[in-house]
Amino acid sequence: MSKQRKPQLPKTPASQAAASQAPTPNAASGDPEVEQMRTAEQVRRLVADGARLLAAKRPGEAVPKLEEALSLDPENVSAAINLGGAFILQGKHDRAVPALETASRLEPDNAMVWSNLAAAYLGKLPFSDRDRQDRAIVAYARALMADARTPNIHYNLGLIFLERDDPLRAAAHFLSAVEMDPDDRDAQLWLDRIRRGEGEQADSTPAGEG
Repeated sequence: MSKQRKPQLPKTPASQAAASQAPTPNAASGDPEVEQMRTAEQVRRLVADGARLLAAKRPGEAVPKLEEALSLDPENVSAAINLGGAFILQGKHDRAVPALETASRLEPDNAMVWSNLAAAYLGKLPFSDRDRQDRAIVAYARALMADARTPNIHYNLGLIFLERDDPLRAAAHFLSAVEMDPDDRDAQLWLDRIRRGEGEQADSTPAGEG
């Protein structure tokens, strides 16, 4: 069975990346507004550092920075998405769920949140049970409601329905994936295999799987 595709992570603006390299003022202040600004700057720095570590494929090092960011700002959705992604990339799907569920309540129209939450619910597809798959399907549907062109949703749904021995629904999603991205060779390969009657519980990975 093919691997599902990796979660999306927010891109760190250049301004945040630069801020992560800038010194933080150490002077104490009794002014609540100044303290709030200092905390906000610290959160931005931590999120930028976490995103940089994720981009460098070092999710284990990103986790403590992102957890600290969320402890300072529990409603920071970028920190939550990145933290969820860091856990997913380490195969710790259940640990990704709480932060991503919180993010889904804070920004219910954020397709990236729902896409990552679906990946967290699903876990590793060959080992997922029906309940995990059902929750992932609902979350993927929410991602498509938020943005019908969210990348990889139809492809991952196609894999779920292949796992469920439902080639017709799988084919519909792979077709949607190809319509969205005509260069998606993996989706086209699965679609061709299903049309040839070879799609049931496929046990090989299409070339170019990422």
